Amino acid sequence: MTMQLIDTHIHLYAEEYDTDRKLLIEKALADGVSQFLLPNIDTTSENGLHQLAQDYPGICIPMMGLHPCYVKENYKDELDNVYRQLKENKYCGIGEIGMDKYWSQDFISQQEIALKQQLQWAHEMNLPVALHTRNATAEVISLIKSLQLNGLKGVFHCFSGDLKEAEEIIEMGFYLGIGGVLTFKNSGLDKVVEKISTDHLVLETDGPYLAPAPHRGKRNDPAYLKLVAEKMASLKNTSLEEIAAITSRNAKELFSL
Repeated sequence: MTMQLIDTHIHLYAEEYDTDRKLLIEKALADGVSQFLLPNIDTTSENGLHQLAQDYPGICIPMMGLHPCYVKENYKDELDNVYRQLKENKYCGIGEIGMDKYWSQDFISQQEIALKQQLQWAHEMNLPVALHTRNATAEVISLIKSLQLNGLKGVFHCFSGDLKEAEEIIEMGFYLGIGGVLTFKNSGLDKVVEKISTDHLVLETDGPYLAPAPHRGKRNDPAYLKLVAEKMASLKNTSLEEIAAITSRNAKELFSL
């Protein structure tokens, strides 16, 4: 049985991969990454997303959603499109959705409206969510609790919060998406991950962003998922194969792969 890693969050359609996308996917597949889950951004990312799903059936698996950083004046049109896509096509989840208080707060109230709407759809359609919560983890936790959508599940993607937030998220029945930040010196995420059962974790690259050490600051390639898994294995004092098995099982369960 060969080792299988699942990247639960990568923007493989991004222009950063335009010159060597096919090569990168093949390299990652050869290196044990068996599936890539692709979150949507807005209408501009859809064609690339769908093309990859078509070119790599069962390997590149699409989600549909409106990313909080792309919530602008036209957000209602964007949401209408998300809903139409969800009705017409098959997706493994609703994402990337959430709130972002890092880049700009100009549309923060619209971000909240968009998030609530997409969480409602996820609940109605029984789909998991991939949540972006940069500088807004506490707000998103409290918003989800206030909606009381029983059975809603998902992943707090690119988790980099503290132990208290991690425990609160797990208690809600959500997973933590762990990526390159785990390998960063002084991120503190290693201390949190050490204290959490692997049963609540999934792996991700968030490529082309947040490349793990020693590639920090460069393009994050799909094969780098293995570096995150290796770091987790050393923190958990277990084998890479064990980490791959548990995190892949979690991903399959959450996203019905």
